[in-house]
Amino acid sequence: MRPSEQMRDLGIVQYGAPILAEPARTFQLPAEGAKADATVEQLFAVMERLTTAHDFSGKGLGLAAPQIGLNRAVAVVRPPGADPIVLLNPRITETSQATDERYEGCLSLFDVRALVPRPLQIKVETTTPQGTTATTAYEHGAARLIAHEIDHLGGLLLLHRMRPGVHPIPVEEYRASPEATGRPWTYE
Repeated sequence: MRPSEQMRDLGIVQYGAPILAEPARTFQLPAEGAKADATVEQLFAVMERLTTAHDFSGKGLGLAAPQIGLNRAVAVVRPPGADPIVLLNPRITETSQATDERYEGCLSLFDVRALVPRPLQIKVETTTPQGTTATTAYEHGAARLIAHEIDHLGGLLLLHRMRPGVHPIPVEEYRASPEATGRPWTYE
């Protein structure tokens, strides 16, 4: 079974589905607080299924609502060894000039990996369930995971972030390459 078929069978919408190319609808908070909570619970339930099928302990796991067929602006990110981060109506407000380029995978495109440049630091504004805003800074691997999921909420995939002339590689090639897999993301 191809990795993308496994993800599809676990409830992940796959590349080519129109919902992955649409900007997600924001929640009107606090009025839609119950709907936001229910969507977050659905994301956590799917993440639990995913972790029984695949080891995400090395680089972490992120999941955006459009990836489970819900066109809403919420994502959950679980960095390795850290508590999950819930992102309601997130938007990146600042990015560092400093970037790095690392291989990323995507649950909606799990047959390939792609070199993607990302800022090393970002600031993200989210909405709390009570309707207030909060801004948090993230660095390195957490910034990469979060930026990837926020891209999903804007209708973008990692393919949109690759440098011109760079192409994704099959996951089998990625796994066989010490150069690719030997460059872990840092979380310091």
